[in-house]
Amino acid sequence: MKTIFYSIALSALVAAGSSCKKVDNYAAPDVTLKGVVTDAGTGKSVQTEQGSGTRIKLLEISWSSNPTPFYISSFQDGTYNNTKLFAGKNVISAEGPFVPLVQVDNTGKTIVDKSQTVDVKGVTTVNFSVDPFLRIDWVGDPVVNADGTITTSFKITRGTSDPNFQQDVSDLAVFVNSNKYVGNNNYDNRYTPKLSGSDASTSVGKTLSVTTIGGPLPGKREYFIRVGARISYGLNYYNYTDVKTVTVP
Repeated sequence: MKTIFYSIALSALVAAGSSCKKVDNYAAPDVTLKGVVTDAGTGKSVQTEQGSGTRIKLLEISWSSNPTPFYISSFQDGTYNNTKLFAGKNVISAEGPFVPLVQVDNTGKTIVDKSQTVDVKGVTTVNFSVDPFLRIDWVGDPVVNADGTITTSFKITRGTSDPNFQQDVSDLAVFVNSNKYVGNNNYDNRYTPKLSGSDASTSVGKTLSVTTIGGPLPGKREYFIRVGARISYGLNYYNYTDVKTVTVP
């Protein structure tokens, strides 16, 4: 009786093992999708936050007419790169601090569609040209003051002429951090100055000079600084300058 029982158990295990082999018999994803989101007016990449700013939206329509979105986060310089995708036909767009590439009216009708339908295979590059809500430009380099603080000068202008996306600036900040990944999701609040209310809403078109808070920054080290500002729209993404490195002696 025991022999029969063990034979049955062994057969079940072999069958289970065979079943697992069938399920796992798929090639690992090895397709690369990469690209950059650039400002249509300047040709420069749209600066963002590492991992939580601009994102690339994929809708794979190879197998479904109503697919679940898949997102790829951009690096803070506006580029993106994912090397672990499956091949397939995708509708691809970008979401971030810029005029939406896909717009829907109050009735649910799509009125703007600048997405791209692409057969993603091998190494595929898909770039996007967008109109940012805001452009923020450095005015000179940040200056280390005698008291150990840092003063930064910059100018904010509109990146689009569309009045639907020209809301007031809701807040802005000079983000300071001890590593190069700096922005609203990664900064040192001891030294980062923030402006809101009328100080922010009236900032467009002006050259502003803003000094770090919290007294002198500890010396003999590097700090990484970038300016961010945003309007009250959608997911409230920030527009940014690129990152400046400042050495406090």
